[in-house]
Amino acid sequence: MTDPLPPTARDRRRWAQYLVNERAEARVYRELAARRSGEERAILVALADAEGRHEAHWLALLDGEPARLPRASTGTRLLAWMARRFGSIFVLALAQNAEQRSPYDDDPHATPAMRADEKIHSEVVRGLAARGRRRLSGTFRAAVFGANDGLVSNLALVMGIGATGVAPQFVLFSGIAGLLAGALSMGAGEFVSVRSQRELLAATEPNDFGAEILPDLDIDANELALVYRARGMAADEAYLHARERLTALEAHAAPLGRTEAGGDHEVVGSAWAAAGSSFLFFASGAIIPVLPWIFGLSGLVAIVLALVLVGTALLATGATVGLLSGGPPWSRALRQLLIGFGAAAVTYALGAAFGVSVG
Repeated sequence: MTDPLPPTARDRRRWAQYLVNERAEARVYRELAARRSGEERAILVALADAEGRHEAHWLALLDGEPARLPRASTGTRLLAWMARRFGSIFVLALAQNAEQRSPYDDDPHATPAMRADEKIHSEVVRGLAARGRRRLSGTFRAAVFGANDGLVSNLALVMGIGATGVAPQFVLFSGIAGLLAGALSMGAGEFVSVRSQRELLAATEPNDFGAEILPDLDIDANELALVYRARGMAADEAYLHARERLTALEAHAAPLGRTEAGGDHEVVGSAWAAAGSSFLFFASGAIIPVLPWIFGLSGLVAIVLALVLVGTALLATGATVGLLSGGPPWSRALRQLLIGFGAAAVTYALGAAFGVSVG
């Protein structure tokens, strides 16, 4: 419902801004749709069509295309740029945040249907982003955990050693040793974890043992039902399933089956690949605090530069976590920074207490 009063110049400027933003958002969804197929593509095209309906509403209020239009908002232009070049989960995560901040809730010139559309769009984009997050979650978790572990642990190590006032070469050696020790520990731990998980799943996987004796079982009183009950079926369901399997043997023999209940397990990747990626993720983070000493710096200058480098990396990883999780990126970035610097402060204080202050 529109305001009965004549529109002001400010109203028309706001409507023009809405117009260009809706057009830009529609382009974002179409760019993403061009990189998708099937159901995801259809959903994104439908979102773009809805933005087109909103665009038509503002055009009608403006009595047609204005002679001059403002630029789309910075966030919308960033989305469009990323959609053209990446078409990734990052774009959907940003779009989710944008849809949650709809300006139409407090605008009397927006229709109730438009306000409802924006809220629904937020949930639709959340659902699309969730698919990408699920595909990304394992690798992303390993990358963030490994890199941040390297950043924080090696920063704390070089801060503590550096605060004692020892020679720069000793700080450098300690940082490199910490990098190798941590990366090897992460890699070995990931190898053992994945290998153990694979062995555990292999031990619980149903097999075809006993398949050759199925025809000899009594169809009315047979132990095959016990197999299915042991795999988690209820007694009645297991009995009916056992009868069906034995009856089917008259047509062709079938094994107990990996397709029966309990036969599907999470696919576990290679233990060597997991170990190698964990090693590299940790090392990529752990090398950053050591860079000032690698390039020959020492004392307070090296410590301050290490803090700046690690702080930047922590802010970047924290913001990325916030972005992909659909939360505010800057609060996540600040959380990562406080955790990392908090650990470094503790070890620096210990080093200063047991050594001499750096010059």
